[in-house]
Amino acid sequence: MGWFWAETAAPARMPPHPMPRGDAQPPPSCPMHKKMPAPPSRLPESASTPQGACPYVPPDTPTPASVSAPEPPKQGLLSRFNPLNNMFAELSNDRPSTQTQDLPLSREASTIPKGDGSLWEYPSPQQMYNAMLRKGYTDTPVDAVEAMVGVHNFLNEGAWAEIIGWERRFSRGLVEGYKICARGEENASAAIGQEDSFDTRWKDEEIPPPKLLRFTGRPDEPTPKSQILQWLGKAWPGKFGTAPPFDRHDWFVQRCDKNGCREIRYVIDYYEGEPEATGEPVFYLDVRPAVDGPTPAAERVVRWGTDVWWRASGGVAREIRKLEEAKKEQEQKQLEQESIRKYN
Repeated sequence: MGWFWAETAAPARMPPHPMPRGDAQPPPSCPMHKKMPAPPSRLPESASTPQGACPYVPPDTPTPASVSAPEPPKQGLLSRFNPLNNMFAELSNDRPSTQTQDLPLSREASTIPKGDGSLWEYPSPQQMYNAMLRKGYTDTPVDAVEAMVGVHNFLNEGAWAEIIGWERRFSRGLVEGYKICARGEENASAAIGQEDSFDTRWKDEEIPPPKLLRFTGRPDEPTPKSQILQWLGKAWPGKFGTAPPFDRHDWFVQRCDKNGCREIRYVIDYYEGEPEATGEPVFYLDVRPAVDGPTPAAERVVRWGTDVWWRASGGVAREIRKLEEAKKEQEQKQLEQESIRKYN
């Protein structure tokens, strides 16, 4: 992640190139890149972001010792996503002299709105490749970069769709959110009109859509929830056992209602799952509002608690019975109408 720019890059010197699809498209279970070790220090969360600046915390300037003794490049396709965690403020679109083939220079606009209403943009494959070289990933295959960019863009859209799901539920307050969540997750998704897990459309005409103001990677700062899950995994490995998240991001979102706008911090943990039978990697995103106050804490309790209660109390079975009763009633009405027509 961390591949957004706030300013438009210089005009591309190649015709626009479509983002890779097909094999470049990850599985629907939210694939994600592996974590890159965080720099020894970073800016505080409260630091302001200048207008037009890239909304992430850049890495600290490496010391002479680290330059003279860099860590060996990591191997494997997934590990080459690591530079995305700490993106450079400016990246050239120039082709290095050691590059063996051309890469597209065009950038793709996301569906994620910025604070000024425009859309965040993703990097070009050439910018991504240049970033990897600057990070020391000199063994990156040039012919795999376009697929990496396509996967990365897909992941950002998936993370934003998860946030949109939260905003659709609670943008009108806790009471309305409870009404939406009361019948479990599946019914809630239908109630808010979310057709699939990657649906980012905003359908509320009375409330402005949320906007992504900024975000930052914090891979070396595990969230309390992920730590609790690791403790539970040690006690009950069969039920909670899982590898710790390999990355953590904080996204700062503007939520507006009739009373004004405020900033909501969302926390995203990235987990690696079992690969598909075809060998494709599988990852999971755990997206939720950070507990920065009573309201986001209540939102998490409402969404989790109502779904657990709905399933534990037999809500699904009740829905099935209602559907069966409605079907029988409809069939009975049809039989009665046919009988009336027969004897008339």
